[in-house]
Amino acid sequence: MVWSITASHLKVIWNLLFVIWGLLQMKIIVGLGNPGRKYERMRHNAGFQAVDELAESLLVNIVQKKHHAFLVRTQIDSVEVVLAKPQTYVNDSGRAVGAIFRDTYAVISDLVVIHDELALPLGSVRVKIGGGHGGHNGLRSIIEHLGSADFIRVRIGIGRPAPGVDSADYVLNPFLAEERKTAVEATKKAASAVRTIVVDGPMTAMNVFNQR
Repeated sequence: MVWSITASHLKVIWNLLFVIWGLLQMKIIVGLGNPGRKYERMRHNAGFQAVDELAESLLVNIVQKKHHAFLVRTQIDSVEVVLAKPQTYVNDSGRAVGAIFRDTYAVISDLVVIHDELALPLGSVRVKIGGGHGGHNGLRSIIEHLGSADFIRVRIGIGRPAPGVDSADYVLNPFLAEERKTAVEATKKAASAVRTIVVDGPMTAMNVFNQR
């Protein structure tokens, strides 16, 4: 039997290859934070705030509940991405991230985690590939569940607490009135950093955002 390939067949094949390529290129963007209204404005939820900013700019809502997280699948400049907000509380973030990771074709370098960072001044944003958890329990949990630390991080500076103030109490309190404008600007900057990572790669993002 002789098979003839028509233009319509080629179109179907091309579309299928395009879908497969999109799946292979999928990025997982995870913002860390604690679920619930009482936590939404707290310093520890900077990751949630940044991924919400990114979703708003893409005109999507993160509402699908799956894998212990709220998710949405969308595109950034034709690259398939999953935006995720784990609902496991920060310290157990790895349980959600691990479940999402196993359900996609992503590799560790496709994972971008946005989180608050005590070691950076308020308002600063830095991009980093790999490294330790630096005492951040959300990162610690993700590393334990994935068995690797080689994912991309977008670090949002929240500054250090005043002398005598416990770090755990500090991150679980909202930004002060005089800090809010800077915090919001950092959230927007972090969302922009994620876009740059997805479109141009993490090295370009580091060159752009780590120099500011």
